Amino acid sequence: MALTSPYDVYQRMQVDTASPAKLVVMLYDGAIRFLKQGQDAMQRGDREKQNHYLVRAQRIIAELTSSLDVEAGGEIAVNLMALYQFMHEQLVLANLEDDLQKVQKVREMLESLREAWVQVEAMAREALGQSASSGAEVPHAA
Repeated sequence: MALTSPYDVYQRMQVDTASPAKLVVMLYDGAIRFLKQGQDAMQRGDREKQNHYLVRAQRIIAELTSSLDVEAGGEIAVNLMALYQFMHEQLVLANLEDDLQKVQKVREMLESLREAWVQVEAMAREALGQSASSGAEVPHAA
């Protein structure tokens, strides 16, 4: 049986106990972190690390795309899907062309979306807090 570090246990607990909105924020955080690392590698001319980090960000964006529920989310989900597809394409091109500007543009888009999800998460926590304090039943996330 493999031993797990306390940090790994903490990280796993963070994911296991996070709300759906918090999970989205965590995915954005990871993608943004990988894009920063990819930009740094690109500036150093380290193509291997550049590719590694940009592909990791692409995988997160693919996960965000696959988690969208177009039926439940309607127009918002459709628009997010189009944005995620655009970001993914831009990162592929940026990696092929060593285009720092494309990476920066995607990073800015993700940072903006992240802030919106932070607000969604805060509103959800507030709503749950009000429901719990009033004794109302708290609905489960789908």
